[in-house]
Amino acid sequence: MRFPRRAALALVLLAACKEAPPPREFDGAAALGYVEQQMAFGPRIPGTPGHERMKGWLDSLARARADTVIVQDWEHVTAKGVKLQLRNVIARFNPGASERVLYLAHWDTRPRTDSPLSTDSSGVVPGANDGASGVAVLMGVADALRRQRPTIGVDLLFTDGEDWGSFEDSTETLIGARYYAQHQVPGNTPLYAILFDMVGDKDLQIYSEGNSVLGAPEVVSRVWETAKSLGYAGTFIDSPKHTLTDDHVPLQRVGIRAIDVVDFDYPAWHTKDDTLDKVSSQSLQMVGDVAMAVLRKAGEK
Repeated sequence: MRFPRRAALALVLLAACKEAPPPREFDGAAALGYVEQQMAFGPRIPGTPGHERMKGWLDSLARARADTVIVQDWEHVTAKGVKLQLRNVIARFNPGASERVLYLAHWDTRPRTDSPLSTDSSGVVPGANDGASGVAVLMGVADALRRQRPTIGVDLLFTDGEDWGSFEDSTETLIGARYYAQHQVPGNTPLYAILFDMVGDKDLQIYSEGNSVLGAPEVVSRVWETAKSLGYAGTFIDSPKHTLTDDHVPLQRVGIRAIDVVDFDYPAWHTKDDTLDKVSSQSLQMVGDVAMAVLRKAGEK
């Protein structure tokens, strides 16, 4: 029996609909473009032209996307008397909502290479993955939230001064996160916070982090279970490996349930080789997909 042409066409269209993947809110290629734009500024070390250019770019993009933007400007004086002009930027979506989620990433870069694997101790760190990748994820999230507003409140915090000094001296690193912790924006404490740091390298393997598991195990479970549901269990590995002092720690100390999403197994960390060619749009896509899925699920009633 010959199939009617209209019926055959309907079956083809139905099959095509079934095979089409669900639309993605997050755009990994666009996120890689945000990494490229940051790299074009040069190293974003406080007190340098690159830092100033990045500061203006960050403020401009945040204001074009968020409902409101809060800027925290302050002067930090180091133990050696160096004066740093620093800035945190907080892009707020649905600012009137009482229930809020906080995402954060640092936007500055390290002044000097000091990794045990570094081949040039006199160089600076370009910061493609350590800095730019986390910012790119937050900007990609901002793009998605601009297109479809969240039902809960969302704050995107871009911290400055994370990578300035020695991590053996708690007063010379994580400066922006510590400042935010002591000068929180108006409203309720976030339900939880997720830090995105070094999340763009091509060989991405994100293990759960020790201070996160101890300080906010339910948030770790939320993120890793979401990643598994998206088919990313091979990238988000549900096992602790490193315990890190990162921007989530000052937030934990003031009662915010904060975790660190980070791939610390990155050979170019704190070296001159932390360059654009190490970053992958596919890695940014996976992390961005998880970030968006966590937010949308948090907004479900």
